[in-house]
Amino acid sequence: MPLPPCSFLNSIPLKPISPSSSLSAMNGCCGPQCDGAAYIQAVIFDLDGTLLDTEKVTKNVLKEFLEKYGKVIDREQEDTRLGISQLEAAIAVIKEYDLPLTPRQFIDEISPIYKERWPTAKPLPGVNRLMKHLQKHGVPFALASNSKKENVDAKISYHQGWKENFVAVLGSDQVKSGKPSPDLFLEAAKRMGVDAAHCLVIEDSLVGVRAANAAGMKVVAVPSQSEADYASIADSVLHSLLEFQPELWDLPPFEDWVDSALPIEPIYASGLFSNGFLCEAEDDESCTFPSQVWGLYFGWAKLNMDGIFKVLVGVGRGHCTCTAKRKIKPWIIDDSDGHIADQHMQLSLVGFIRGLNKETLMDLEEVEEEKSIASASLDLPMFLHHTRAPLFP
Repeated sequence: MPLPPCSFLNSIPLKPISPSSSLSAMNGCCGPQCDGAAYIQAVIFDLDGTLLDTEKVTKNVLKEFLEKYGKVIDREQEDTRLGISQLEAAIAVIKEYDLPLTPRQFIDEISPIYKERWPTAKPLPGVNRLMKHLQKHGVPFALASNSKKENVDAKISYHQGWKENFVAVLGSDQVKSGKPSPDLFLEAAKRMGVDAAHCLVIEDSLVGVRAANAAGMKVVAVPSQSEADYASIADSVLHSLLEFQPELWDLPPFEDWVDSALPIEPIYASGLFSNGFLCEAEDDESCTFPSQVWGLYFGWAKLNMDGIFKVLVGVGRGHCTCTAKRKIKPWIIDDSDGHIADQHMQLSLVGFIRGLNKETLMDLEEVEEEKSIASASLDLPMFLHHTRAPLFP
């Protein structure tokens, strides 16, 4: 969907603009590239939590492991360890929970459990779209992960074409120091034959963002946690790669919007639809949206008593009766009487409209325009084709 030169998604906070940058904006330059930095020639991706939703499929591994030793997991504490190396994580967990293990014993015991889950890890929203776009336009891209190289290779082997399309695939055991050291990103730039100043890093963790800063590269953060800690050190913060705008980095723009709607790979969730909100079945990770699903989407809703309906879905921050993490509000487009409530709902999202103007859904009371976009889009072939396959896996 073409955007006017300065129409940023409001969900993309940037670094404070210097006076010289403000002057550039007045002259028609308003992207992150306008602060005098070199234009982007290559992209470097992180893997876990950036390209693959490995956190979702392995969420309960440590919890189940600790239970064998009579320990209870501290979720908030574990969230602070995103992005660190395997050895660093092992040392921290052993100390935190007073486990009778050496770091090597811990790694040897828990690694096979993680590896069993990797084949089910799915690409995060917008990932395949962006990689295909870069490949189509001849923009080189590399992978630089804090995981060991053999684990990186194993994870990407389940996704067709990934290994072949990366110019370089690097693990932390191939450089002197992993993130937050800049070594991984500098080595990736070297292997692509591109100067560090011309590289854009896409990361989900604070550790990775700091490594990109240390390498002298531009960085886009796509965090699964709160954005507050990222805004001051990342050049741009997105809720998902569906919000990524290549033209802001002097890269070729996307050309796949259909009027005001973007076709996406299907995203699934299910739970109880009650009081106007969907309560996800959080005890079953296969039934929940990835943490990077945020904004206004549309697709199909299946209700156990009323059949299949077109649906507009808003996902944002806020509180409802079932979860404090995020608010999921489906609007049933075909339900003129508003009689649908208190029953199991399955959602299949097949299109994206926009990010949120605010962090919460409070500004989405009036969504008639978006409902019209969703209804019309779901009659088009590129959105209807999903109904020819199993609509809900």
